[in-house]
Amino acid sequence: MHLAIDGYGADPKRLSDQDIAEKFLDEYPTKIGMTKVAPPQVYLYRGEVPEDWGVSGFVVIAESHISLHTFPERRYINIDIFSCKDFDIDDSINDVKDTFGLADVKVWTMRRGLEYSTPREAYSGMVRERIGIVRKT
Repeated sequence: MHLAIDGYGADPKRLSDQDIAEKFLDEYPTKIGMTKVAPPQVYLYRGEVPEDWGVSGFVVIAESHISLHTFPERRYINIDIFSCKDFDIDDSINDVKDTFGLADVKVWTMRRGLEYSTPREAYSGMVRERIGIVRKT
């Protein structure tokens, strides 16, 4: 499952706080039943456009990764939670809203890698594609 969240109207203080971002990335994998591979990496970014500064962070999990990028002056954040293991989408959206004080969100979900999750499913998927039951796009 891949959950992408664009958050709007966020609390600028929360978005600029590296400790909040690090705590979220450190604790959230366990909360959704994932396995953290390494400690999160969190950085403060200041670029050429003054209002585009913010906090960026990333944590590798055995199931894939979780990343975030904040823009305090724009009151905006984007977060990706990407896992080969299912998790509760609605709970995750609410957790992100609560953690960063979001007024509104836009959400995208994508199911990925399901066709070949076991050897039997891989063989079945290959046969269906070969005989034309499923078209590759």
